[in-house]
Amino acid sequence: MKVDFTITSLRRGGGESVLVTIANNLASRGYEIKIITYSLPHEYELNPKIKIVKLHSGIIKNQTLRYIHELYKYYRIKNNRPDALISFMTQTSLSAILIAKLFRIHIIASEHTNHARTSTNKRLVNFTRKYIYRFANYVTILTSYDLEFYKKNKSNAVIVTNPCTFKQVSDSIIQKEKIILGIGGLHKYHIKGFDNLLKLIKPVLDKHKDWKLMLVGETKISGYDFLYQLAKDLKIENQVVFAGLRDDVQNIMSKSEIFVLSSRNEGLPMVLIEAMFQGMACVSYNCVSGPSDIIENNINGILVSDQDQTEMAFQINRLVEDKQLRDKLSRSTSKIASKFDEDLVCNKWESLIKSEL
Repeated sequence: MKVDFTITSLRRGGGESVLVTIANNLASRGYEIKIITYSLPHEYELNPKIKIVKLHSGIIKNQTLRYIHELYKYYRIKNNRPDALISFMTQTSLSAILIAKLFRIHIIASEHTNHARTSTNKRLVNFTRKYIYRFANYVTILTSYDLEFYKKNKSNAVIVTNPCTFKQVSDSIIQKEKIILGIGGLHKYHIKGFDNLLKLIKPVLDKHKDWKLMLVGETKISGYDFLYQLAKDLKIENQVVFAGLRDDVQNIMSKSEIFVLSSRNEGLPMVLIEAMFQGMACVSYNCVSGPSDIIENNINGILVSDQDQTEMAFQINRLVEDKQLRDKLSRSTSKIASKFDEDLVCNKWESLIKSEL
């Protein structure tokens, strides 16, 4: 069976990582997989059986119209058409759904943030979610928070969680370091809440000089300069490590004590799931969607009222000072394994692909 995926690019990001995980898994099951992109970069290791189709040309300046035009030209050739097309991200899904319906291709649109969040192209995103998604065979969403919205707008929405590729830590023999870890692109520091995190964590670091805050993620100059200067102004720059983009995130997580999710907004945060798989003591803001689907408060992690900086600082300090609590939370993360296991999640994708074919 031929299955195509389409996405703007394969640059490092949450949705892109999920696409690659699912594509690699399905390729290992014998599916004929293609990934269609509209721009560079391509930053992931793929199953060698997967074919990349680069629709990077075209003179149309409007991005959405270019996507529609290039995908139409590609699928106009009958042999290029798949049995099923899976589109990732809202803007890509608009073009994918229109072309899929034209050529009668089974189409699944995949959302990777909650419906209340629109960072760019707000009108186009809202139009797609309200009026175009209803023409897809399925729309996959991450949490129950979005279900009513999509059902109300006549979309065939189904909840499919993100898969985790990390192997779960089965014991605690790894020597942990006194690191509080945050992960996300520094150029998205407002969304990821790193600006507030530096401010609220200052008294914790001042009190515990042997602890460090490590931020892992793309260090575009604008974000890095702002955050480094902020750390310097707060006089904690010697305890803040800007680790940059790393390929050894799993190893970093396995050696770090505490993971903090300081985001102002999330869909279903993969980094939180991955941190729990690595046995980290996790503390997160209870954003409008995502963390509460992962953390059972005070059982396998700590949920803090959304953007309550005083409470977040208190809970981080509590974890720093209470090793027994860290160990307790770490030992209780095993329950999430079945919910986010890669093969189990990909079984759900396989069912969606095969339905109605």
